[in-house]
Amino acid sequence: MEFLIIFFHCLLLTTGYLCVQGSSHHRHQHHFHDSRQVYGFRPTKLFVFGDSYADTGNIRKSFADSWKEPYGSTFPGKPAGRFSDGRILTDYLAKFLGLKSPVTYTWMNLGKQKWLNGMNFAYGGSGVFNTFGDLLPNMSTQIDFFEKLMNDSVYTKWDLQSSAVLVSLTGNDYGTYLANGGAFQGLASFISKVINQLEVNLKRVRRLGARKIVVTSLPPLGCLPRSTETSSFKKCNITENIAVSYHNLLLQQAVAKLNNKTGNSTISIVDLFRSFTTVIEQKQDYLGNLKFETPLKPCCIGKSDGYFCGSVDDKGAKMYTLCHDPKSVFFWDSSHPTEAGWQAMFTTLKPSFDRILKYQ
Repeated sequence: MEFLIIFFHCLLLTTGYLCVQGSSHHRHQHHFHDSRQVYGFRPTKLFVFGDSYADTGNIRKSFADSWKEPYGSTFPGKPAGRFSDGRILTDYLAKFLGLKSPVTYTWMNLGKQKWLNGMNFAYGGSGVFNTFGDLLPNMSTQIDFFEKLMNDSVYTKWDLQSSAVLVSLTGNDYGTYLANGGAFQGLASFISKVINQLEVNLKRVRRLGARKIVVTSLPPLGCLPRSTETSSFKKCNITENIAVSYHNLLLQQAVAKLNNKTGNSTISIVDLFRSFTTVIEQKQDYLGNLKFETPLKPCCIGKSDGYFCGSVDDKGAKMYTLCHDPKSVFFWDSSHPTEAGWQAMFTTLKPSFDRILKYQ
């Protein structure tokens, strides 16, 4: 009970922070190309570290459903390693910056021409700690990959200084913690450890030369279909979201501390919590163009326990059901938004990106 009281207290604090962040939504209505003219920011590349919310094809084909049908059915028209029916956060951010989506580290052998837009080191399922033993590179290892490329002169410090960096951390460490028998009573302490390691990683990326880093807050994990299924996809899990708010509060404090040490705002938070909840509560995007009648219900659902989107039985029969139109659904599978879902959220995020992705 004491643990929940602490979380409820933090929820109030964090909600206040989210309201402050949200108010900028109305103050900053610039389109990116306008802000680029005003501030003179022309990013040369985008570098990406993190998990499935940012992975555009790093994870091995033998290891993930993201390489199976019906993933990728909207874009590029076939499975391509994205955990969605189409484009995800990385794609929308790259487009926002006037860049093509950066090539994934796994596929960098496609040629030097593909390296010009930066590189994506994110692996679906990863975290700041090991989430699947040594099978997935955690964030520290992903940064190792990048640092080796710098040592090999594939990229220079100037490349990083003149580019944007996306760091996506959306909850896999916590899923692993609980799956391995971690007690809920010890979750607050573990959240602190996750944030401390994330802080180490952010320091390291900045030390390599990054001047503009955006790191995701946790989305409302209690609103993901894997958590709302027990309520027939009608109610978010409040307890989970309280824990999420505690993570986001500590993240806010860590980022403020890092920026205070350098005297500038090198690191900014991409408020996924607010963008998720805004779209889910309003059942549409900010412009009212995309509508989601049942926002908590996913498009692709496993037919029974143990089966997930993309699963087939021994005879190859599909063990999942698929909605008629992914464009009318916010969530794609048990954890990830559809392309339309990401597009809707990006309409709420654009003002923040206009404000933070500029050189001062």
